[in-house]
Order: sequence, then C-alpha cells, then structure tokens
Amino acid sequence: MSMGAYDEDEHERREAQASRVDADFDDERTIYHGKVEYDAGESAEELLNKFEEIKSD
Repeated sequence: MSMGAYDEDEHERREAQASRVDADFDDERTIYHGKVEYDAGESAEELLNKFEEIKSD
C-alpha cells in the first residue's frame, strides 16, 4: 500500500483492531520487597549547600 492509500478494507481492519479489548494481561498486583529510607533531618539551607557543592563538581 502506498503512502496515503486508504481503502475500505484498511478502514475495516483498523476499526476491528480499535474495538478489540485486550484482557490478556496480568491483573495481579506486583509485590516489592525491600525498604525505603527518608532522611528529612537536614535543613533547607544544608540541602541547598549540598546542591551547590554537587553542582560545582
């Protein structure tokens, strides 16, 4: 099919493809193991200083 060629068969093929529901996926929740740590002890000023230090490297 050349660029821009769009006939009735192509229209029907795309219509059928767009109306099909794909229910063939895993509906299970993914379970992650591990831990997350938050270090919120530093002040905003300390964080900005650290950022400037990293940026200058």
